[in-house]
Amino acid sequence: MAETTTTKTKKKAPVAKGGGKKACTVAGCKRAYRAKGLCFFHYKKFRRGELESKPARYDTCSKPDCKKKVVAHGLCEEHFQAWKKARKKNQGAAAEAAPAAPAA
Repeated sequence: MAETTTTKTKKKAPVAKGGGKKACTVAGCKRAYRAKGLCFFHYKKFRRGELESKPARYDTCSKPDCKKKVVAHGLCEEHFQAWKKARKKNQGAAAEAAPAAPAA
């Protein structure tokens, strides 16, 4: 049988855009700009949602300290369902409180 050898190739960092004239916008980073004002390293973190200094990759929930993805009305799935439940409860209470109009 013939033996096959495999060699791992080392991945290189992506080529910087802007000819290396633009730098990463993260404080203290001197790497060349790659995308969205970030170097390849910080852009990778941005895509994973690990970078705090840049805006989130997607719209986040409007509730304080919630960074989940928005589903509807500026809220994540959890907060949207709670809002919907509270809204339904309030509408039911309002319907009971209002007296029924007499039939003519």
